[in-house]
Amino acid sequence: IPNPNILSPLEKMTITPQGKPSFQVLYNPESYVQARKVHYAQSSGISTNTPVSQFAGGSLEVLQFRLFFDSMSAGSEGGGSLVDRLKFTGNSLLPSLAKLVDVRTYTQKVYSLMEIDPDKHVPPLLKLKWSSLQFTGHLVSCKQTFVRFSETGTPLRAWLDCMFQEFIAPQKATLPRPLESPDTTKYRTVHQGDSLWALSAKEYGQPEQWRAIADANGLA
Repeated sequence: IPNPNILSPLEKMTITPQGKPSFQVLYNPESYVQARKVHYAQSSGISTNTPVSQFAGGSLEVLQFRLFFDSMSAGSEGGGSLVDRLKFTGNSLLPSLAKLVDVRTYTQKVYSLMEIDPDKHVPPLLKLKWSSLQFTGHLVSCKQTFVRFSETGTPLRAWLDCMFQEFIAPQKATLPRPLESPDTTKYRTVHQGDSLWALSAKEYGQPEQWRAIADANGLA
């Protein structure tokens, strides 16, 4: 029975290093985690049982997921270029001893994203795209685990545990934000032509914070 993905291929996660060609992962992650933290400083009060807590600042968002790589049985359902998919299909038909596709050829594309760019002296800035997931940042941690080998010791299957950290351009990070009383609710009359991101830019100093306004007003 033909694989239905041949007729309607699944959208693959795409990673684009700045200034370099983009590439697809072989298999999409089964899940991903987005996390952010805020920091509170504690100081001991005089004649008190508990310390005084004060908000100190936020942190950058992190994105974590696990990628699967398999050159042993991967066929046309794997990501990559057309040449890669044809190579995987042919390799999957060979006996185990004859399999020659080293999975490190594809894991290295991700693992090397932590290497310093000789022109910019920093690792490349990355853009991750997978349907509605849009993330810009750097790969800050990557652990390779090889779990299957050929008779000659060539790695054929691997897992990569990846952590990316959000990047915010300095001009955005330093925009002044108006400090408002937390117990005050603002009301604005919306006119034709207004947009949530324009309101967000005016109130918060960052247009990408429009989701906070949408959530507060129950907007989908």
